[in-house]
Amino acid sequence: MGGEAVLVAGGARIPLEIAASPRARARGLLGRHGIVGAMLLEPACSIHTFRMRFPIDVAYLDRDFTVLAVRTMEPGRLGLPRLRARRVLEAEAGTMAGWGLAPGARVRVERAGR
Repeated sequence: MGGEAVLVAGGARIPLEIAASPRARARGLLGRHGIVGAMLLEPACSIHTFRMRFPIDVAYLDRDFTVLAVRTMEPGRLGLPRLRARRVLEAEAGTMAGWGLAPGARVRVERAGR
């Protein structure tokens, strides 16, 4: 993984795992039973949910961390690439609405030790 951080979305502060290496991005949430907080895959413009055990919310982010789209994906699906997406944020299904993530929202990442 690329490390631990905090995702700031509106007033929420969410524990964040960062998957920045090719190996970490390929593994993502595969084989897990859930996640506390969210995972950021960077760089990434699409994802799949093959071999996942639970449905997830997916937010596609542009280079400025602005949300382009939010989708809920069941296991065994292939997400279409988003043209302007540079990062993909993953969390358990139903959580992103509670964080206020919707197209046009902007998020911030605070990395540990910075």
